[in-house]
Amino acid sequence: MANKGIELLGFSLAFLGFVGCIASTIMVQWKASSYAGDNIITAQAMYEGLWQSCASQSTGQIQCKFYDSLLQLPGMVQTTRGLMLASILLSTIAVLVETVGMKCTTCMADQPEMKSKVALAGGVVFIIAGLLALVGASWYANRVAQDFYNPLTPTNSRYEFGSALYVGWGAAALTVIGGSFLCCSCPQKSAASAPRYPQARSAAQPGGNYV
Repeated sequence: MANKGIELLGFSLAFLGFVGCIASTIMVQWKASSYAGDNIITAQAMYEGLWQSCASQSTGQIQCKFYDSLLQLPGMVQTTRGLMLASILLSTIAVLVETVGMKCTTCMADQPEMKSKVALAGGVVFIIAGLLALVGASWYANRVAQDFYNPLTPTNSRYEFGSALYVGWGAAALTVIGGSFLCCSCPQKSAASAPRYPQARSAAQPGGNYV
């Protein structure tokens, strides 16, 4: 029962991280306009994401525009896109694998050792997916910080971390932790797999010939 509880907890955390990665990828607030220093506060706030940029007016009106060209995008946007999409794809595969390997499902119930290995593989895939999302969000945040502290960057063109970055970091952490729990829930080898030794022959066998 303890292994089942850890397994369910790990799958729940990893699945929440999977949903968080999707939400972070879709969100537009990957970086937001900065008003630090001598920057003049205006009635307009700018946000940029992986797929579109938005301008928010003080009246509450928001105007968004999708990026026109993929090849003209900055390298950090293209790299982060690839890492986050790869994380989502691997998490999808891990969910399907765990559906087969978890003890609470009936798939492969007649093969407990193989079922345990499948669950372990799903946990490993979840960990890899979480690390990809963590690298993607950290890479983007590092580039935003470099541009912010670059003295050549105009004051009115500086950006700070957006809420999507924090969602991505949290989702990556949940996915890695959940995958680790799934790997830890893998039981030890059962007694059925223990090596069998031949039965010792008795000194006097019935029906033997004696001189």
